[in-house]
Amino acid sequence: MTAADLDAMRRALVLAAEAGAAGDVPVGAVVLDARGAVIGEGRNLREQTHDPTAHAEIIALRAAAEKHGVWNLEQHTLVVTLEPCIMCAGAILQARIGRVVFGAWDDKAGAAGSMYDVLRDRRLPYRAEVVGGIRADEATAQLRAFFETRR
Repeated sequence: MTAADLDAMRRALVLAAEAGAAGDVPVGAVVLDARGAVIGEGRNLREQTHDPTAHAEIIALRAAAEKHGVWNLEQHTLVVTLEPCIMCAGAILQARIGRVVFGAWDDKAGAAGSMYDVLRDRRLPYRAEVVGGIRADEATAQLRAFFETRR
């Protein structure tokens, strides 16, 4: 884990809080280039856009690819507050993201080591390095607070 990872997680937590304040599940994501500079970010926008694919990771990957000018983000890192789901793991692999750093583990739908391990599956043609549990307490607290208000 690098200082850039921690800075990016700090920003992702802010984006997650914005998602929660807007009525969406509080998840935020940031894409870093090889130098550690932010080139894309996103937060969950499913409720706002009525788009089931508008997860934070997808929004951040699209922004990074547009800014970078190519879809292949092999030398990049995705930092996200929640372990990616299967859909997002597929998008991460399609974008060739080299590293994924995440906060809270998702024992119900996680695809980076908890329920599934899609990002490191040797049967697939591409794999990503995965670092989980970074600032997990903060990310988990955001999610718990959000869901407590809905029960």
